[in-house]
Amino acid sequence: MTPKVGIIANPISARDIRRVVASANSVQIADRANIVLRALAALRACGVEEAVMMPERAGIAGHVLRGIERARAHGEDRFPRLSFLPMPVTGTVEDTRRAARLMAAAGDIAAIIVLGGDGTHRAVVGGCGSVPVAGISTGTNNAFPEHREPTITGLATGLAAMGLVPARIAFADNKKIEVSLDGAPPEIALVDVAIVTDRFVGARALWRTETFRELYVTFADPEVIGMAAIAGLIEPVSRTEAGGLAVTLAPTAATRVRAPIAPGLVEEIGIESWRRLPAGAVLTPALAAGAIALDGERELFFDPHQQVEIRLVDRAFHTVDVAAVMRFAAREHLLVDRPLVDA
Repeated sequence: MTPKVGIIANPISARDIRRVVASANSVQIADRANIVLRALAALRACGVEEAVMMPERAGIAGHVLRGIERARAHGEDRFPRLSFLPMPVTGTVEDTRRAARLMAAAGDIAAIIVLGGDGTHRAVVGGCGSVPVAGISTGTNNAFPEHREPTITGLATGLAAMGLVPARIAFADNKKIEVSLDGAPPEIALVDVAIVTDRFVGARALWRTETFRELYVTFADPEVIGMAAIAGLIEPVSRTEAGGLAVTLAPTAATRVRAPIAPGLVEEIGIESWRRLPAGAVLTPALAAGAIALDGERELFFDPHQQVEIRLVDRAFHTVDVAAVMRFAAREHLLVDRPLVDA
């Protein structure tokens, strides 16, 4: 069976309130389409002959198809054959979830390239099962998808999908946090879970730091934007090491950290305490009632009579390890067409 690569491009990522209160620009539809075209061209250069894309109504697909047709008109065979999933389009996050489930069920999708921010990647991981994900940052907060030229992400995904790189090198294990409310099936976060005092929806995205009370992260990186940046500036925890970090926040705490919680938005936040978060341990919030934000967006609300359980899971899903794949490709001359002779 010839491997295919899935493409899930969220047309509405990077449109939350943090874009208004900070100094960030949204990625336009034409730009998203050009990112898809660059990734597709890289896939084809690695031998991937077919890609399957999530349909949408915002115009990404139209731009992509026109780009492919222009190349064909010039006699260029630069792109894989592109088809679209047979699914309804709602214009909501359910499209992303459904597309991920369909790609996982197809059985011939070797990897999924995702365009979006933390929320988009969380939706994909919730449905993709064992299919590895390759992330491209086009959201507001992009702590989970690493910032990298899409052509390189496409090359690494293509090499991994074609089996040219051993799986133990090509794919990395990733952590997630599960949040259960009164024993219901858990919701997941890929980067962070924040407990906030707000119990109204308003804007789903977090940006009012005075409401922050507790933070649980899968990794703590001082180079990222968002809630994980708070933890990263206190005690870094890598993506590859076991466990995460738990932080208690308080507006009046003596310890203060200036953290980039959104693009162009650096806020001073009070830190009361922090501790390592071991995998498998079940924790409950100290706050009696409030809201739970998953990867920066409010998703759950709880009252004093409800039971909230938070648990970090190691080795929860796979991603394409772009850096490792490209290093292997260089060492093994995977993209070199003739033998190299040392000078």
